[in-house]
Amino acid sequence: MIVITGGAGMIGSMIAWHLNSVLGRDDLVIVDRFSQPDQWQNLCHRRYANYLDKDELLPWLENTGQKIDAIIHMGAISATTERDFNKLVQDNIRYSQALWTWCTKNDVPFLYASSAATYGNGDQGYDDNEDRLDELRPLNGYGYSKQFFDQWALRQVRDGSPVPPQWCGFKFFNVYGPNEYHKERMASVALHSFNQFRELGTVKLFKSNLPEYADGMQLRDFVYVKDAAAIVAHFLADGGKSGLYNVGTGQARAFKDLALAVMNSMGKKPSITYIDMPQDLHGKYQYFTQANIAKLRAAGYTQPFHTLEDGVGDYVQNYLMKPDSYC
Repeated sequence: MIVITGGAGMIGSMIAWHLNSVLGRDDLVIVDRFSQPDQWQNLCHRRYANYLDKDELLPWLENTGQKIDAIIHMGAISATTERDFNKLVQDNIRYSQALWTWCTKNDVPFLYASSAATYGNGDQGYDDNEDRLDELRPLNGYGYSKQFFDQWALRQVRDGSPVPPQWCGFKFFNVYGPNEYHKERMASVALHSFNQFRELGTVKLFKSNLPEYADGMQLRDFVYVKDAAAIVAHFLADGGKSGLYNVGTGQARAFKDLALAVMNSMGKKPSITYIDMPQDLHGKYQYFTQANIAKLRAAGYTQPFHTLEDGVGDYVQNYLMKPDSYC
């Protein structure tokens, strides 16, 4: 039995998709709390044994007689604009600590979502080097909540405290793809681009506030969600690797490239409109991210990544332009 928290979210539901469709496993317990009324549709194509609300999980774990093979913890407040740090503490730190402790006591692997938001503005680079973790300075409370848990987990290891038999923290970069429709403002630029172009005939991108970046040429490491799910499944199957790992392609691409890929996949003549960046993002906006994936490759993940054009093409043509856009 595999427990997936955040299993009705984008990455969690796509990990379940990978386990169902690629590995043939349906002995899954999906755990979540829906943030939007239609989020249940992320699960309508999945095969799983049970669904639990997030508050039901810990009591269920204490009382279940079933063998748990792993907990894949993707559940969290993922909004980078969340201002209530008390909520971030409870959902992103305390809940994760409780699951880590349960996995430690019960000898169960614990794989969890960290974030590339821990890298802040990138002044310290994008290397998943655990020895340099304390040098990172996130730009927002969400990023700091993820940084805090990464630091706490490493402290358990370095202090010689009991830890899960395997633990992995995945620093997800800019993940896009099917089943993100409930995320509203926090959805990927790929989805926003598709919706804007379909409705307005143009895609809106932020103007740059830095002279070294032209409008639309802010750079991100965009990773297709199917690749992100495959990486988590790789570590689940391997069972022996622990640590923090970047989940990105290792190649930064411009937002303009992404927007053009979306519009070209729709078979339309591209049109881009540049708009001012919202005030609440000033000073908290990453202009460049690019994962160093040497550690990921050294851990045995050798599969090629979708190119931006291939990933966007699959997303647009096989999901967004279909009557049923859910994977």
